[in-house]
Amino acid sequence: MEENDKPVQAPVGTGAAIPLSLSEFSELVRLVYHGSTETVPWQSLLSEVGRLLDANWVTLVLRRPVIDRYGLVLVWKQGFPVRIATAYDQYACAIDPFVNLPLDRVLSLDEVINEADLKACEFYKQFLEPENIGQMLGFDFHASGNAQPHTLPHDGGILDCHFRICRPDTQTRFSNTDRELLKILLPHLKLAVHLHSQGDVLETERELYAGTVDRMQLGMVILDEAGKLLKMTTIASEILKENDGLGMSQGAIKADYRQGDRELQQLITEALSTATKWKPAVAAALAITRPSGRAKLGVIVRAIPLNAWSEGKRRPSVAVMIRDPERKSEASHEIMRNLFDLTPAEAALAMQLANGQTLEEASEELGIRKNTARAHLRSIFSKTGVTRQTMLVRLILSSLSMG
Repeated sequence: MEENDKPVQAPVGTGAAIPLSLSEFSELVRLVYHGSTETVPWQSLLSEVGRLLDANWVTLVLRRPVIDRYGLVLVWKQGFPVRIATAYDQYACAIDPFVNLPLDRVLSLDEVINEADLKACEFYKQFLEPENIGQMLGFDFHASGNAQPHTLPHDGGILDCHFRICRPDTQTRFSNTDRELLKILLPHLKLAVHLHSQGDVLETERELYAGTVDRMQLGMVILDEAGKLLKMTTIASEILKENDGLGMSQGAIKADYRQGDRELQQLITEALSTATKWKPAVAAALAITRPSGRAKLGVIVRAIPLNAWSEGKRRPSVAVMIRDPERKSEASHEIMRNLFDLTPAEAALAMQLANGQTLEEASEELGIRKNTARAHLRSIFSKTGVTRQTMLVRLILSSLSMG
C-alpha cells in the first residue's frame, strides 16, 4: 500500500480508522475551505459527505432561523443538487428536537430523544417521515467575524451553525467511524465558516468606507503595484469620465496638461516605491488645472503599505484621492434635521452654507429675506452649539459619514 493510500487515523484514543486514503481525506478538507467561494456555499462538501456516509440528506445551517430573522440553510438531498432551503423556517426550527446541542460535540438523534417520543412529535410527522429520515448524526458550533475564532462575543455577531447527516431508519446505523470522521471535520468547518464570516465583515466595512467617501464628494482611485487601476469609487468614476483635468488611459490615471501629469506620475512613482519598502505612508498633494476653466481638482496621493505576507500581483498599492470643489455636498436634509433637531427651513439653510455659499447667497438661493436667514442661523447656532459659520460648516461636513 502506498503512503497516500493508507487509511486516515482518527484522533488519539479512539482507535478507529477512517476508511479514506490520505489523498481522499485531503480532498475532503480542501472542499471544507473551498466551500465559501462556491456560488452555493459548501455545496461540494455536502455532496461529498453525503456520498461518503451513504446519507439521503445533509444539511448545513449557517444562520439559525429566529423570530425576527430568516435563516441560511443549505441542503443536499440524494439525487439533487445542493440548494438553499426555505421550508426549514422559524416554525420548523422551533419544533426541531435535534437543536441546541452541546457545542463542538458529535451526537446522534437517538442520544437526544428516544424513538417513541421522536415519532410522536410534530417535527417527525411533518418533516422527517415524509422524507424518509429516521436517524441523524451531527454537531453544533459557533463562528463569528471576530479576529479570534475562540473568543466569541455573546451577541448578534455569533453565527449559530448546525451540521446534520441523515439516513433512513431502515439503513445501517451510524458507526463510530462515521462519528470520528465528523469529529475530524468539525474544527476545519468551524474555522472555514469563521474565516468566511470575517471576510464578509471586512467587505461590509469596505463598502461602508467607500459610501462614506462618496457622500463626502471625495473620489478615490486604488492602483496596483504597477500603477494600474484596481478599483475606484462612484465619485471618482464620475470625475474621470468628465475628462476635464484628469482621465484614464490604458488603465492608468493621467492629467491633461503635461506639467500636471509629470507631477502626478512622479507622486505615484514615489508612493509605489514607499509601498514596496514598508515605509510609513506619507501623503502628497497637488492641484490639477482643468481645460474647461473650472476650479482646479485637488489630488492627494498616498501609498498603501504592504504587510509581510503580501504576495502576487494586483495588490492595492496606491490611493489617489480626488476632490472637485465645484461638486456640492449631498448630505441628507433629513439626517441634518434628526441630528440637530433643525426645522426644514433651518436644515436647508445649513446645507447651502455647507455647500460654500455665503449667508447672502444662501438667502437668495432659498428665496428668503436676509433677516430671515439671520434668524434661522441664530437658531441653528443655538441647536448645534457652535458660534461661528465656519464651525457650523465643519460640523456639518464631519456629520456626512453618518448619512
